[in-house]
Amino acid sequence: MSEEETHIRLTAWVHGRVQGVGFRWWTRSRALELGLVGSAANLADGRVEVVAEGVREHCERLLTALRSGESPGSVDRVVERWSPAKGGLQGFVER
Repeated sequence: MSEEETHIRLTAWVHGRVQGVGFRWWTRSRALELGLVGSAANLADGRVEVVAEGVREHCERLLTALRSGESPGSVDRVVERWSPAKGGLQGFVER
């Protein structure tokens, strides 16, 4: 399989009390452990947007972690979108 076939992009919008509680740092740590690249960013409406690219299984594991209840703060709901990886990302950053 080529890299394009094995890599995917997960975009997840995390709802709840997830700003100002270390959620983005926690997400970054989980993503780096899984070898993913991308970002976690606060949105004006109180959500956190997580964009991660890498092997689908690792993205799925990150999504499971986001929904696990083990993160800082309180997650009410996670809305996900899957799309082809776009590339061009390096590391995993907090925005």
